[in-house]
Amino acid sequence: MKLSVATSAVLFGLSHSTSAFAPSTSFAPTARAATSLNAVSKKDSYAVTLLPGDGIGPEITAATKQVLEALCARFGFQIDLKEALIGGAAIDAKNDPFPEESLEQCRNSDSVLLACIGGYKWDNNPRELRPETGLLKMRKEMGLFANLRPAKVLDQLIDASTLKREIVEGVDVMCVRELTGDVYFGTPKGIEERNGERVGYNNMIYAEHEIDRIARVAGDVASKRGGKLCSVDKANVLDVSQLWREVVTGVIEKEFPEVELSHMYVDNCAMQLIRWPKQFDTIVCGNIFGDILSDEASMLVGSLGMLPSASLGEDGPGVFEPCHGSAPDIAGEDKANPLAMILSAAMMLKYDLERPEEALLLEKAVEAALDAKLRTPDIKQDGDGCELVGCKAMGDAVSKIVAEIDVPIAV
Repeated sequence: MKLSVATSAVLFGLSHSTSAFAPSTSFAPTARAATSLNAVSKKDSYAVTLLPGDGIGPEITAATKQVLEALCARFGFQIDLKEALIGGAAIDAKNDPFPEESLEQCRNSDSVLLACIGGYKWDNNPRELRPETGLLKMRKEMGLFANLRPAKVLDQLIDASTLKREIVEGVDVMCVRELTGDVYFGTPKGIEERNGERVGYNNMIYAEHEIDRIARVAGDVASKRGGKLCSVDKANVLDVSQLWREVVTGVIEKEFPEVELSHMYVDNCAMQLIRWPKQFDTIVCGNIFGDILSDEASMLVGSLGMLPSASLGEDGPGVFEPCHGSAPDIAGEDKANPLAMILSAAMMLKYDLERPEEALLLEKAVEAALDAKLRTPDIKQDGDGCELVGCKAMGDAVSKIVAEIDVPIAV
């Protein structure tokens, strides 16, 4: 999809429903020129690239495919899910963590649905042959500069969080992370010998335009949520963070005057997310800080296995993926939670495939499965009275619910 100023607000601000996965919309922003969401036009058949990846990826992919098949059968349209290689699977098959044929297939698709990548098997490979290098390449080559990760605590899973109920009840945080700059992509970088010893170095770098565009996305998201934006940096010691703070401040003050902007050092933010997460509405941060903080925020809900995400660029298809990793320690054991990938598919339907009604039904089906007291191991609590199920059984249950549940009305 094409992500422009106000697109992200449509994406995560103006809810199509009262779904538990929809963000808060209590703040009423001042009027501003609207732009449309440039997804593909609604049609009877879509081409979607499916990237199962590594670890538990094939298992949650199979469950999600089953759910999408049930959805398509009910609503009378088709999604042609064509698999491609990424990560460790691509290294084993092609000696490349993201082969050119995979990149071209993604670029030519209506959307991309990714499971997860990585595993112990490839940890000692040279950098160019590690799964994570393929993920970084995909983000860079497809221009996926904005990552949006919601962390909303569901009533059904409050007790799954490791924090006290009074701390996490009502938490609804959106983390807007810049994806294609910062220390992960900065040059020069490497390992070399200096004065008789090895030295490793990376470059934490941002150009002004990179900060400017992610600040606009974050301001837009915040303006359609609670009207509060916290920009995270380390401006007391990093020059790059001083530039970050100046640019973010300029964009928000000029273009989003209705948004209440605050700044917080990254170490303090990490502490405050645990101490009192309800103080946050929307957080914007650079790549490395966002990588860490968005995982921390995700765990407020009790499990990464429940949270979807979207990676978006200025044009072309978006990439939708669960927030969790590949969990190689449980791969093949039917213990994985497929709900985050199913919810990622719902986000794809709504914002890349222009199927909001079908997306809403998927969200409601996931909630219904939780209401039915079905729990995978990651969200099962001792004495909760819920039934422990595996990945396949959870996929079966959601598929059955999709086929039978009343169609919700999008508003």
